[in-house]
Amino acid sequence: MLPWSADLAGRIDHHTVDSALLRGNPLGDPARRPLWVYVPPGYDDDPARRYPVVYVIQGFTGHLAMWANRTPFRQPFPELADAVFARGDVPPAIVVYVDAWTSLGGSQYLDSPGTGRYHSHLCEEIVPWVDAHYRTVPERDRRAITGKSSGGYGAMVTSMLRPDLFGAFATHAGDALFEACYQVEFPARARALRDHYEGSYEAFLADFRSRVAGTRPSDMGLIETYAYASAYSADDDGTVRIPFDVNGAVRPEVWERWLVWDPVRMAARPAYAEALASMRAVWIDAGTRDEWYLDLGATAFHEAVTAAGLPADRVRFELFDAGHMAIEYRYPLALAWLCERLAG
Repeated sequence: MLPWSADLAGRIDHHTVDSALLRGNPLGDPARRPLWVYVPPGYDDDPARRYPVVYVIQGFTGHLAMWANRTPFRQPFPELADAVFARGDVPPAIVVYVDAWTSLGGSQYLDSPGTGRYHSHLCEEIVPWVDAHYRTVPERDRRAITGKSSGGYGAMVTSMLRPDLFGAFATHAGDALFEACYQVEFPARARALRDHYEGSYEAFLADFRSRVAGTRPSDMGLIETYAYASAYSADDDGTVRIPFDVNGAVRPEVWERWLVWDPVRMAARPAYAEALASMRAVWIDAGTRDEWYLDLGATAFHEAVTAAGLPADRVRFELFDAGHMAIEYRYPLALAWLCERLAG
């Protein structure tokens, strides 16, 4: 595998969107966001043809430019996605790469007084912008969303919250079954705060922002949990509530606020179950060795989707031999499967 960028059969247009909804966000993060839009081969040849759209969102710490990162012996996903359409045996689609980065590492694609209005930004600004500037089929049954890890979480939750916009989704090792993927980490977080910051998240944040990130072993775990708390349990005034005490024990009143956003539990509520049952296609997968036990979350969410009444022929569920990282080779499989169903 050559280490240089490959020529695409389609093309990627680079844009910047000035978001009114992100302006003045609590973290002071930029309101102007990059947006990449891929159009498949042949898009410019037939000005009358319209296309389904697949929105791609990233995991925790992801930002748009990272899609261009190259690792040895592998291609980045935009090239893998282009190859799906270059073969000519998959119905073509527009693929939109969305940026929802925050200075905490991510937004979980939710509206929160701790981070900003990232769910609304995606649904009320990015989707209409793409429909206005490209020849899309502007219907929910021709629109899908896909992502991995926190991006997989965003795909699940966004589809349940806005089934009027998205009629299909794929989640690769998406955050789900919160007691398995999040709660087990709380004692380690409490120990790190105790040993280095006298139990204070405020002291950690001040230190983290004063030096190169990641230079202490506890950095990424602590900022990750704080970012989730900012998305799931921030008060209206922006105060972020941590779901565990100094000993790592759960604070029930805060933990319950997290559980409200667990996709497995959301899927059991009537409105969200109805949304899931209406989907044209749902892809769920995870590695059997996932370090955050998101294979268990994937299994539990698959069970919840089935219980919601989605017919089996609209669901693809698979556990495969891998961990959580370096599973980008799964993304084009889901992309092709979604595009076949969006075209049907």
